[in-house]
Amino acid sequence: MTSQVSSPAEQADEASEALVGGQRAPQSATDNGDKEIRRLDRVIIRFAGDSGDGMQLTGDRFTSETASFGNDLSTLPNFPAEIRAPAGTLPGVSSFQLHFADHDILTPGDAPNVLVAMNPAALKANIADVPRGAEIIVNTDEFTKRPMAKVGYQTSPLEDGSLEAYNVHPVPLTTLTIEALKDFGLPRKEAERSKNMFALGLLSWMYHRPTEGTETFLRAKFAKKPQIAEANVAAFRAGWNFGETTEDFAVSYEVAPATQAFPTGTYRNISGNLALSYGLIAAGRQADLPVYLGSYPITPASDILHELSKHKNFGVRTFQAEDEIAGIGAALGAAFGGALGVTTTSGPGVALKSETIGLAVSLELPLLIIDIQRGGPSTGLPTKTEQADLLQAMYGRNGEAPVPIIAPRTPADCFDAALDAARIALTYRTPVFLLSDGYLANGSEPWRIPEVDGLPDLRVQFAHGPNHELADGTEVFWPYKRDPQTLARPWAVPGTPGLEHRIGGIEKQDGTGNISYDPANHDFMVRTRQAKIDGIEVPDVEVDDPAEARTLVLGWGSTYGPITAAVRRLRAAGEPIAQAHLRHINPFPRNLGEVLRRYDKVVVPEMNLGQLATLIRAKYLVDAHSYNQVNGMPFKAEQLATALKEAIDA
Repeated sequence: MTSQVSSPAEQADEASEALVGGQRAPQSATDNGDKEIRRLDRVIIRFAGDSGDGMQLTGDRFTSETASFGNDLSTLPNFPAEIRAPAGTLPGVSSFQLHFADHDILTPGDAPNVLVAMNPAALKANIADVPRGAEIIVNTDEFTKRPMAKVGYQTSPLEDGSLEAYNVHPVPLTTLTIEALKDFGLPRKEAERSKNMFALGLLSWMYHRPTEGTETFLRAKFAKKPQIAEANVAAFRAGWNFGETTEDFAVSYEVAPATQAFPTGTYRNISGNLALSYGLIAAGRQADLPVYLGSYPITPASDILHELSKHKNFGVRTFQAEDEIAGIGAALGAAFGGALGVTTTSGPGVALKSETIGLAVSLELPLLIIDIQRGGPSTGLPTKTEQADLLQAMYGRNGEAPVPIIAPRTPADCFDAALDAARIALTYRTPVFLLSDGYLANGSEPWRIPEVDGLPDLRVQFAHGPNHELADGTEVFWPYKRDPQTLARPWAVPGTPGLEHRIGGIEKQDGTGNISYDPANHDFMVRTRQAKIDGIEVPDVEVDDPAEARTLVLGWGSTYGPITAAVRRLRAAGEPIAQAHLRHINPFPRNLGEVLRRYDKVVVPEMNLGQLATLIRAKYLVDAHSYNQVNGMPFKAEQLATALKEAIDA
């Protein structure tokens, strides 16, 4: 979905409502017959059910319509690792949380204002996150004795008073869906599968979401099964009509477009993995090089392989290898042949690729290693998020094998990070790590589609002839004769006349590239490869410090949203706090040491046990204070705000 957004100067200011607990107080707008319409500034909705109930599809469709409407948004899909988890169990619950607003937002929200629970397991797994007074829509058809007993409910929570603190809407979603589809002649089980579309229709009515896009999507998705397509459309419309006509929902809500949050441009909703894919395609076009992806499917990186396989018309070739080692080997071979080599994986795959990454360091060829981090160790939590691969990316190879590391901070930022990673790889002839994570990969937000003319020029010059003159006047090609500024070696495409040369994993002689076991030469080559990485040009880190605070919160990667939201809360309460966020972790920005020394206290929130803090302490001798979480979920803004307030007061 794309939408045009005018500049703030062209829009009327709609931000005059009074604030109540961080949200503007709901205001009555108009009456639609007997239905009251209230205006809100933001809403957090969570859809939850079995992994087979279509909660991810439901949330994705609600998100797409919300994006086309022009709201700012942020999403958090959360699903089991199993393809079909045990039905009706707590581990089998799949959920999708969406935070949308009429202003700039940074996170999927701490707690849902609305929970849609498709069964008892979904209710029990999520009720602890739901604040008092929130709306809960439950599918009463599933609250029978056996499903409730499966998750430990001795009595029905819909009848025993345990939900009195909430505004509960009991809706027989399954029954209503089957009734709506009775004329389609579908088997009962097939008709039941459309209950997620009924729920989507109801929520679309409640929050005045557009409907045309979803109907078009359903007809396209089930184009080969037109009866199923029309059944889903009918269920979707029935849910909308139910909200319109039932007395159980007396109020609907409006959340105006976020016109004040966005500069002029064309926007679309985008996930981190999709943005990364588009960034890799753009990098290939800007470098005028074919893109070659050698990959092995692994959660949560597989989407990049799937997406890039669709774009052969942009010079992209994808190879689904038999294992992780073959995938990176093929990508490195493509780089040797003059392509932009890419491999995608997660932490377990990085472990298998480590030997070939070291080979790429030795060969000094451009290669992008995309690591979509997930919970570990070993197989760990395949569908949950974590930031625990930083030290693996930094040091997880034998020998001194330095590799640049960059980390995007939001789903949309993955596009720019991919271009930046390609710039470094191509300019300095080095493998580059890009560290995203499951939260960014699956989450989504509005993305301003960039103008092609504004993208960086990444074109490279291949070696074309001899580059060194011997003492006797003979001109030869030296594969390791370096550029004096970048220390990059020449990139010679195999088959170019006169550029025959030897490469391999054994140490090379400086300049000639011949095999060398000389101790002094090895020392020189190791130090030169390190100096090349240390000399990479990266922007200075920017510090947001309007009040000259004494405490700095330093983040990297996907912690940007929760940290920034927490900092906003503290400043609104009169607390001075500074914020800085790192994209480049190896090498660090040149001004980082001077920035850190300006503050009495540095706090580093991470979804690991303190890996960036360890690097900061070691390099700058700064007593960085870690605030850590490794539960497979992103930080909450309120949680961070509390921790940072304690750090300020300590």
